[in-house]
Amino acid sequence: MSDGYIRLIPTDRDWQPAPVAAASASAYVASLFSTPGDAVERVEDKFYDRVTLIDAGEYTTRITCSRCDGEVTLDWLGDLVRQNGSLSFDHLDVTVPCCGAVIELDSLRYEEPIGFARFEISAMNPTRAKYELEANELARVADLLGHPVAQILAHY
Repeated sequence: MSDGYIRLIPTDRDWQPAPVAAASASAYVASLFSTPGDAVERVEDKFYDRVTLIDAGEYTTRITCSRCDGEVTLDWLGDLVRQNGSLSFDHLDVTVPCCGAVIELDSLRYEEPIGFARFEISAMNPTRAKYELEANELARVADLLGHPVAQILAHY
């Protein structure tokens, strides 16, 4: 069986909210799925010690280099994560295979958005007429957290 997620992360990869703000924002996200016909399996917030790849799973289909516009294969990213031993990183500087430039992982262009963060709120298997959160809903999450957020849709 497959799972879908709405993943919300701060726009600043190093920023983390206060635990009370995280709990309030998570409760708000859960409330978005409380009307009849809408559901979510679970909503949780996660704090990470290091900057962590927040990927889109099967939705990630193409990566291009921000320096040369060359294609960077998904296998290359997968190998990088395996060599790292974790989705968390001490630094994001990498040498890209297309042109040999040293750039930060978050500066690559991902066809479906992914991100890097030390905090996320995830909603697992949400169902409602509009799957992703709307701009006003994202703004409310940002208000509750005290920081702007980005939305990443993921499927595994």
